[in-house]
Amino acid sequence: MIYFNPIGYIYTPFQTVENMPIQSAAAKGVRGAIMLKEEFAAGLKDIEEFSHLYLIYQFHKCESHSLVVKPFLDDKTHGIFATRSPKRPCGIGISIVKLTGVNGRELSVENVDMMNETPLLDIKPYIPEFDVIEGEIKIGWYAAKPKKLNETKSDERFK
Repeated sequence: MIYFNPIGYIYTPFQTVENMPIQSAAAKGVRGAIMLKEEFAAGLKDIEEFSHLYLIYQFHKCESHSLVVKPFLDDKTHGIFATRSPKRPCGIGISIVKLTGVNGRELSVENVDMMNETPLLDIKPYIPEFDVIEGEIKIGWYAAKPKKLNETKSDERFK
């Protein structure tokens, strides 16, 4: 068993899963805050020089996992590793957020798509040279789906 010690917590307007955006790209302008634990504050040095951050966090409200799920944007089931469903065996999520401010050990962010008080495991800067893939990209079952990301909201299916 692996145990993670959160480096801080993500604070968002979402107290329940109902009507949450399902990806950070569908949460444009939704504000949140990150409060790092004091012992990790020095790790924020120079973070204000980046516009976007990867947040790696725990799906702390998921009560179980499923190996086959019906994702929000499809009506068919798929293996958990072919989706971004939160019902993952290790319960780890990832989102890209926009950094809008730094005040000591508190970060102001936008485009949050996670529950309030989500345990934060790590922060990494978004760097297009590292993170954008050029050339042929395959996106599996999602390629045939109508693009309804901004209209689709979370519900109880992954509790």
